[in-house]
Amino acid sequence: AAAGGRRALRVAVPLAATVWAYDFLLKETVFGPAAMAAARTLDVLLGAGGARPALAAALTVGAHTYAVTALSRSEVDGAKPALPAATLAATAGVGIAAGRGGLLSSALLGTYAVTTGGAQYDAVRDPAAGKVRRAVGAGIHGMIPLQAGLIARTGAWRSALAVAAAFPFARALGRKVSPT
Repeated sequence: AAAGGRRALRVAVPLAATVWAYDFLLKETVFGPAAMAAARTLDVLLGAGGARPALAAALTVGAHTYAVTALSRSEVDGAKPALPAATLAATAGVGIAAGRGGLLSSALLGTYAVTTGGAQYDAVRDPAAGKVRRAVGAGIHGMIPLQAGLIARTGAWRSALAVAAAFPFARALGRKVSPT
């Protein structure tokens, strides 16, 4: 409230409640993916100071998060091909929804689609636990170029490049420590 005023407080309180609900009640339930998606959506809105123009970007991040979180439930035992296929379709939908923008935004969103979608396609072809885990990790890392592409759409190319710069480091670190 001190940093962002009342508008930020109106987002921070529901965000905190959503995170707590996810951690303590909903994570292992059918509502877990929706709760995680809501938390990520509110997180983007909080970062934007609660501004309404950020709602479309926040919902885009939330849709991506829902799909990856739903897929993550099959990391240990593997999945039926329909689940990674649905996740791949969601990634395509997110890419299309986020896709309007200039060259930088298109390049970043293309990176999102190729890296995230490629791993999900591999999991569709072979939905064993290892491929599903790789697809989930790619989805987690894919948040970086997705958010950078959404930022670039606003014309804030310096901020977009700063966020995008974390992507290769996150992928390298992901080879040593699981992103999940």
